[in-house]
Amino acid sequence: MSHLSRIELAIYDLSALKEACKSLGIKFCKNQKTFKWYNGNGQCDHAIKVPGANYEVGIIHQNDKYELQWDDYRPGGLVEKLGKSARLLKQAYAVAKITKEAKQKKYNIRQQSVDNGVQLVLS
Repeated sequence: MSHLSRIELAIYDLSALKEACKSLGIKFCKNQKTFKWYNGNGQCDHAIKVPGANYEVGIIHQNDKYELQWDDYRPGGLVEKLGKSARLLKQAYAVAKITKEAKQKKYNIRQQSVDNGVQLVLS
């Protein structure tokens, strides 16, 4: 059965989320006020469009952070593109945020793929 779910990830840096979207080849839609899901459109502040998916991810401002909502009903296509629990989007956001912070602190960053994801080495 289809329903909206919150992706367990607090977003404090929209520029890092935009970079994460870019790295995954998905589109950050600034100021898009609705996002598509099974029952129609949900309200949001921004959205994420995923090529090949019928549904979208809503970005909702809550207090001092942003939350992500999506419909993980398989025919919507988001789970196929972003992974279960949006694993790929979470990972891309973490990489973008850590890379941004490390560059500000003048660290050298090396990224490599590992069996279960990505490894960042800072020096």
